[in-house]
Amino acid sequence: FFHESVGSDGLNLPRLIINQLKWLDRIVDSKDLVSTIMQIIYVSPLSIQHDIITSLPEILEDSQHSEVARDLSSLLKEKTELTVPILDALSSLNLDLELLSEIRRSIMVTVAAVRVEDLPVVVRFILNSIKTTDAVEVISDLRKKLNLDSCISFPRIQASQSKLRSHSQGSLSANQVNISQDSVKLLFEVIKSAIQFQKTILEAWVKAIENVASASEHKVLDLIVLLIICATNVKNQKQIERVLRNKIRSGCMQEQLLQNAFRHHSQVMRDLFPALLSVAEFFLHAVDPCVVSFGSCMYKQAYATFDSYCQQEIVGALVTHACGGNDTEVDVSLDVLVDLVYEYTSSVVPYAVFLKSILDYVDNLSPRQIRKLFHILSILAFSQEPRSSHIQDDMHMVIRKQLSSTIAKYKCTGIIGAVTMVGSMAARRSKENGHLLERAPLKKEQCKQITSLLELVCSCCQQVPQALALYYDELASLVQKGNLDLQILDWIENSVVKDFEADFVTEFPHSDDSVSILPVKALYSLEDEESEGMIVLNLLPLLSQSYLSMDKAADLSKEKRLVSPVCLSPFFRLLRFCVSEINNGNLEEIDALLGCPLYLTDLPEEGKLGSLSNQERELLCSLLFYTLNWFREVVNAFCQQEDPEMKGRVLARLQNITELQCLLEKYLAASPGYVPPPANFDSETLEEVPVVSTVDPTKKNSKGKKRKKPDSSKNSSTDNSQWDENTEANQPEAETSQPEKDSKESESGAPLVQLQNYSAYFCELDFEVFTILHNGLLTKSVLDTEMHTKTREVVQIGPAELLFLLEDLCRKLEHLLIPTSIKRPPFLKGKGSRNAEFSHLCQRSSQEVIECTIQLLKPLCNHMENMHNFFQALLAENHGVVDAPGVNIQEHQVMSSCYQRLLQVFNLLFAWSGFSQHENHSLLKTGLQVLAHRLKPGEKELPLEELLRHSFQYLQNFQHSVPSIYCALSLTQLLLVIAEKSATSLKNDKIASITKQFLCQSWIEPTGVRPKGRQFNDALHTLFCIYLKHTDNVLKAIEDISSIGIPELIHSSKDGYSSTYPTLTRQTFPIFFRVMMAQLEGSVRSIPAGRSSDSSEVQLEKLLHWNMAVRDFHILVNLVKVFDSRPVLNVCLKYGRLFLETFLKLGMPLLDCSFKKHREDVQSLLKTLQLSTRQLHHMCGHSKIHQDTGLTGHVPLLKKTLEQFVYRVKAMLALNHCQEAFWVGVLKNRDLQGEEILSQASQESREEEEASMLPREDPAEEEGDSESDSKTDTRDSDEDSSD
Repeated sequence: FFHESVGSDGLNLPRLIINQLKWLDRIVDSKDLVSTIMQIIYVSPLSIQHDIITSLPEILEDSQHSEVARDLSSLLKEKTELTVPILDALSSLNLDLELLSEIRRSIMVTVAAVRVEDLPVVVRFILNSIKTTDAVEVISDLRKKLNLDSCISFPRIQASQSKLRSHSQGSLSANQVNISQDSVKLLFEVIKSAIQFQKTILEAWVKAIENVASASEHKVLDLIVLLIICATNVKNQKQIERVLRNKIRSGCMQEQLLQNAFRHHSQVMRDLFPALLSVAEFFLHAVDPCVVSFGSCMYKQAYATFDSYCQQEIVGALVTHACGGNDTEVDVSLDVLVDLVYEYTSSVVPYAVFLKSILDYVDNLSPRQIRKLFHILSILAFSQEPRSSHIQDDMHMVIRKQLSSTIAKYKCTGIIGAVTMVGSMAARRSKENGHLLERAPLKKEQCKQITSLLELVCSCCQQVPQALALYYDELASLVQKGNLDLQILDWIENSVVKDFEADFVTEFPHSDDSVSILPVKALYSLEDEESEGMIVLNLLPLLSQSYLSMDKAADLSKEKRLVSPVCLSPFFRLLRFCVSEINNGNLEEIDALLGCPLYLTDLPEEGKLGSLSNQERELLCSLLFYTLNWFREVVNAFCQQEDPEMKGRVLARLQNITELQCLLEKYLAASPGYVPPPANFDSETLEEVPVVSTVDPTKKNSKGKKRKKPDSSKNSSTDNSQWDENTEANQPEAETSQPEKDSKESESGAPLVQLQNYSAYFCELDFEVFTILHNGLLTKSVLDTEMHTKTREVVQIGPAELLFLLEDLCRKLEHLLIPTSIKRPPFLKGKGSRNAEFSHLCQRSSQEVIECTIQLLKPLCNHMENMHNFFQALLAENHGVVDAPGVNIQEHQVMSSCYQRLLQVFNLLFAWSGFSQHENHSLLKTGLQVLAHRLKPGEKELPLEELLRHSFQYLQNFQHSVPSIYCALSLTQLLLVIAEKSATSLKNDKIASITKQFLCQSWIEPTGVRPKGRQFNDALHTLFCIYLKHTDNVLKAIEDISSIGIPELIHSSKDGYSSTYPTLTRQTFPIFFRVMMAQLEGSVRSIPAGRSSDSSEVQLEKLLHWNMAVRDFHILVNLVKVFDSRPVLNVCLKYGRLFLETFLKLGMPLLDCSFKKHREDVQSLLKTLQLSTRQLHHMCGHSKIHQDTGLTGHVPLLKKTLEQFVYRVKAMLALNHCQEAFWVGVLKNRDLQGEEILSQASQESREEEEASMLPREDPAEEEGDSESDSKTDTRDSDEDSSD
């Protein structure tokens, strides 16, 4: 009967019998009935057990629910196959909370071992049995036990094994995989339902996920649950996006987790597609690169996993981002589209119509973004023929229209688009559908199509030098990639590059038939002697011709082809890349250009510039810009040549650059309003952009401290403010070498400009130039005509050349590695102006630049050790005296600037946020190994923590040789970057000791003057903040400085300083005071509020902490009597109020519950605080008397806080039954020194005197006296806690 429950007639008799027991009207002996049923359950087959258990809620009376629930719970432990019916039955029983919690705990133990098919029921029961009080704990336990990876991977392993055995078993196991996936999907439906309808569970899930501290503990479950909350609860969407962003930023949620979610739970993720799109869009608007990268990964994974409908939506969303206008958002969306086009070319082609719509917004794109856009369209147009022929036609039409435009921006766009399209048409290798394919050689028709397009571009740009220069520059970048078909490369060399010699190279000596404004002379030759027939760069005659072409030489320009010196550098760049590509890197064909002279003119000294006309001065400035750009491009070309003679010549050209830059600064100072010729030819720089002209110092100072606006001469345009803002971004670069510039200016008596403001007008140095840093001592052989060595001289990279390279390296790393949000341009500022001098660099990824920089670490370490040794030897030689008579001031300043730049390079490298991403960990370890091996040579593979420890120790050794506070700050920041990457925070004490050493060091410049000014103050402020942040006891550190350093300063002379803290002077006191007040207020906020449940020891510890804080506050506030400057008063009023507010919020609850046990401590604390609040009241009176609006703005809020403090003390006394100790007196207004304000004294001369502190027998009364005086005259005085 049991084993054949279904008879021949199809009736299930056991189920019919069980159904008769449901909903009985009357049960004679219910206890016996239940006992019998439970016995039947234990002996019945599984199917009947299932039917009986599910029917129990309809059979039992309410009084029997608890007893049966316990029996079912024990049965569940014995027979897990009955999990589903038992939990269904338990869910329908009326159980008290304690029993329900007990059953839930017993079930929770078995979650990890439950079958996948039963998981949804188990989780539903657990979620439905949660109480509000323990929700977070239960959810945290549940998420730990739910291992979805094993649910998916184990059936797949079984399926793969069974395929090896037989086909029938294989199909069975494949079915198991489908069952597992369906079960997991049901599980998430259960979670979704619970989250949607139970707010407690939603909040508990979020809190449980927030409490997970490490990446290894996070699961795919966490990510999916957060997405479910986003999808089901619109109100919580912002909160979830914030949680996700913080998790990604801290490195807890990595892209690997996202990839696993798409790989193993694609069905679940597909249902969450709208939420995915929303979150990805939010991430692309984020500031942090790691968050933006996570968002782009979401788009790519979703495209790869989902169906065509989702793919279309993703492409549409990315197109929306690309047209949005936010620079970072546009860049990231285009990068994602590039990746999608490479990996899934065939599937993206149908959506090309969406991508073409971005062309309508091309006005909002920077040149770099235009390149990416045309690159995407070109790949689609020429990789999937004939499906994509319509894209080709559209691109041709757009490009021809833009090339024929007379507007510079559109012509620039056409040039970039045409060259980019040529790159795709003539590529030797192309990546399609994730595979790198070798293409067949081009056919004749294809070659003709490509060459005709290039000829069209060239003809459209022929009469526009800047457009032609951009064409050469773009073509050079294309050739540099090394992917052009050889037929096209030969055509470029034969038809374009052959014109270089005819346009720019001539022979020595100079012929008299050419036009020139100034006398022509061949200069800067690196050859042994000038001989007839030697090639010379024809610079000055070409420049003179361009100056005269507007009037006298207008007829000449019609007869001859227009040749402009603007094209010189980009034309040579194209030439050298073509020669290098065809000859496998060998540049022997053009190496004569490295040492050949230039036709310039005798460059007059600074004093003779006044005798020249304005046109001649501007001509000289332009001549120097062209010469410098030529030398920079020559260094770019030959920096990687291995021949020693070539290396020597490259170093000589570097020396020429540094010398000419010094000369150019003087020339620019004498030519206000001068606009240099362009050197970067992107669309934003095609228009004239004026630079900030120099103003003579005497004129600046003639109107006191009022800042004079930049000169807006007739050569300036309305865009001056934009350029001024752009140059301010580079200001830190100029600040470090400011002492050197100041000394030059004082010596010469003439103002100097900073060339960093003109950086957009110099040719960009390639990153390969920094391989020069590898060179140590080099031997240059000067050969005679018989190839015999005539003389030998040693050439070494000098300090000025080293500084030049390090400054450029710093600018490049700053631009590429620091997030754009930190240096976001002002509203409506040109998008590309920040990228104007980095157009070539921006074509590289951050990872490529990091790899190249890590390869430079060894020579950079060598140079930094040389700096360390130089300053150590200098101190030893002069017996520790920095400003000894024999010190070379200029050399000291240059070496100090080099030292700081080196530290900045290290800082920029290791502070890169990309190291937090898993795929870049190997790069970080490679960089740290270089530093660690300097300390421990020969060590092989070390774990990350060991590398960080050795690197920190290596860099720490430089602390004794830093020559300036700026270097000290850079070193400290570098050590912080290294320390923050460590999982252990054991280096806080070392950071604190190093910064304290720097604060206790007497910084003196080699001129004998103590540094001062805004830069010094900023550096000191940052160092002091770092010290107090990392010291063990902030309150003790503040007390030491305020009780030792400041009294020493008070008793010193007018220009004196503290002997313990030499950086503490009367000029720097406001900095120390501000930092100490801010850190004091911040430290007391970290003291937990007092609770009545705290033990007496805990209360006493908190009281001691507050006692020390109040004592420090009292010392600092009373310093205002000595240092009463406006900045000090402002800081005291601001942070005094904040300190009191924190005391009211956190300190007074402590006094409430500890007054009876620790009455004397509380009384002492309030007495000290009363003196401070009285002084704060005096400051309020002082502010009113002097009618200083900057100070009186703080007074109302401070007075309000002081009044709250009075009544809060009264409430504390009332709580402890000491109301009689609170009394009120009259408080008079006084000045900072405590003297009575006379205007009030005359009115109140006969009124009651200020209440004094009278001793009382009752300590509680004495406490009340000291705290509770308040004022009755609301007109001239305010309530205060001090009297």
